[in-house]
Amino acid sequence: MVAVEKKSFWQNYRFPIILLIAIGIGSILGIVMGKDAMVFKPFGNVFINLMFTAVVPMVFVTIASAVGNMLNMKRLGSILGNMFFVFFATGVVAAAIIFMVVTVFPPAEGVNIVMNSDTVLKEISLAEQVVKAVTVNDFVGLFSKANMLPLIVFSMLFGFCVSAVGGEDNIVAKFLDALSNVFMKLISIIMLYAPIGLGAYFASLIGEFGPQLLGAYAKAMVIYYPVCFLYFIIAFAGYSYLAGGKLGVKTCFKNILPPAITAFATGSSIATLPVNLDAAQKMGVPKDIREIVLPIGATMHMDGTCLSSILKISFLFGIFGKEFTGIETFLTAMLISVLGGVVMSGVPGGGLIGEMLIVNLYGFPPEAFPIIATLGFLVDPPATMVNAAGDSVSAMMVTRLIEGKEWLKDYFIREKNIVK
Repeated sequence: MVAVEKKSFWQNYRFPIILLIAIGIGSILGIVMGKDAMVFKPFGNVFINLMFTAVVPMVFVTIASAVGNMLNMKRLGSILGNMFFVFFATGVVAAAIIFMVVTVFPPAEGVNIVMNSDTVLKEISLAEQVVKAVTVNDFVGLFSKANMLPLIVFSMLFGFCVSAVGGEDNIVAKFLDALSNVFMKLISIIMLYAPIGLGAYFASLIGEFGPQLLGAYAKAMVIYYPVCFLYFIIAFAGYSYLAGGKLGVKTCFKNILPPAITAFATGSSIATLPVNLDAAQKMGVPKDIREIVLPIGATMHMDGTCLSSILKISFLFGIFGKEFTGIETFLTAMLISVLGGVVMSGVPGGGLIGEMLIVNLYGFPPEAFPIIATLGFLVDPPATMVNAAGDSVSAMMVTRLIEGKEWLKDYFIREKNIVK
């Protein structure tokens, strides 16, 4: 029987507690100072910019290294196949939950929003967005955080070629592995500044947008925020139990808080990726699985986006007097929510394309776009929290499907050497 090493509560949760305290102090400063709290914004932007600067090369190096050092291409296929199965399954669960919630508690009931009829909505082609989501027309475009999926595709192809011409015996594969360790060390240094950066970022955020939280969108937020936190606790407990039993649940919630808090504060799955990689490592997820599943999950695994997309659709249906009921409506909304998750790049406020898709595909008038965009901004923090933290939980489930039922116990036996 495997016994988890005993540590005090403070030892287990010191970093997330410090982050929560910092964000709490920042929120209080934002409420008290109002617009004057914007003076803290540069300190928050320093942290965000450092993370974004490091994350693009880190994504390339980690994925290329994971694939390049993989001699068994069948394992790569197994990882990708199980990954997409888990992403789809959890997305369906999230969509079904929020559909039931908004059916019982319509978010637009009693809402009165003044519409601006002068709004001009840009026409958007779904096919064109899909092409842009996975490719760029210039190599230089790969070095932008706005093009994460094309970077992931290129990194996997590059890693495959490294493996094909020598694998672990290839000097390039060894170099990528060493460089991956260097970037993880860099991220650990940047994270030392996280309490100051996130506290300052939240102070400016609350100071600038706090009044909107009490406006016409309050009911939608009152519905959405509890759903996200309950999903985080209940669904993630269920997923981690499926992945590793009671030990899986304990291991998950021991390590999931830092990426969850970082994602909630920054509103970016991409900025949270380095923290997620560290959390998944502590959860016992093998290196090749976490370095493939997590970067792809940061752009394609969007349970929180499924939740928020259906909330937005229901919100617009209510405002424009349409019935949000029926299996056809549910299936269409689910499809749009998944597409919205795939085309989003993971940057803060990056849901605008998905929101344009909702307005265009349902035929809402142009003035609906600023309404849904504002709602999207207000619900973005918990949505990103579910998106990003869910990537690590999904990596645990993928590991269970590939490594077998005893994978987590084997990890503690092998790495911690704490057999009872």
